[in-house]
Amino acid sequence: MSTVEKGTLYVCATPIGNLGDITLRVLEVLREADLIAAEDTRHSRNLLKHFEITTPLTSYHQHNEKGKAQELVRRLKNGETIALISDAGMPGISDPGQEVIRLCLSEKVPVDVLPGPNAGLTALVLSGLPNAHFLFHGFLPSTQSARKRELEGYAKLPFTQIFYEAPHRLVDTLANLIEVWGDREAVVVRELTKLHQTVHRGRLVSLLAEFQATSPRGEICVLLAPYEEQPAQGGPEEWQREVEEGIKQGLQPKEAMKQVAKKYGISKRAVYQATLEGK
Repeated sequence: MSTVEKGTLYVCATPIGNLGDITLRVLEVLREADLIAAEDTRHSRNLLKHFEITTPLTSYHQHNEKGKAQELVRRLKNGETIALISDAGMPGISDPGQEVIRLCLSEKVPVDVLPGPNAGLTALVLSGLPNAHFLFHGFLPSTQSARKRELEGYAKLPFTQIFYEAPHRLVDTLANLIEVWGDREAVVVRELTKLHQTVHRGRLVSLLAEFQATSPRGEICVLLAPYEEQPAQGGPEEWQREVEEGIKQGLQPKEAMKQVAKKYGISKRAVYQATLEGK
């Protein structure tokens, strides 16, 4: 007997890599829905073909979210059942979905969420980092200046933090993390649930060196251990002296401070403050 109700928006989590991770409930809804709203219809056709599902598709992505959400809600009010999926994982979490969900709720249209795969939570458990409290960020800004500004606000949070990142930006992001946060225990997880899934554990400095030597590929989660107050090696006077020595050797002030921060596993901001106080 079907449990799928007419006039309901079903938010369906889909596999992040391994197709075997799809749930039986999601398959039931995808088969019985009147329409599937998909982030990329070409990508989703491969999933539906694998499970021999022929339900009609319509596109719902970041570039048409607002207008398409209104269309979907009209159809839901007319009694159609709609399944919402993204390319992978849970719609609305770093993927399109929130706009139509919010509109449904404001219009008193029933919404149900079918749990399933999520890259951030899967990576968190796999990382082995503390998970009693954690913060999920999704993707950081694409420009270095905006990325560093955002990271400054998260530097001293006492819980594990989770980021998504594109492979071509991973090296820059790790470098920015070291510059703003100093060295810290971290985990980089690539290609979750796929054939070439890999987990890279270590401190930020060692992970940066690893990915500078070998360019990363695939979808990536970066997880940072909670901030812990630790007495830094050396001290402000020593940091200032080493910055001055670096400048004498021909380094630009910013580069000299960056090297001192990396050496002592502290933030560049701490080194900068030490140089100001020493003047």
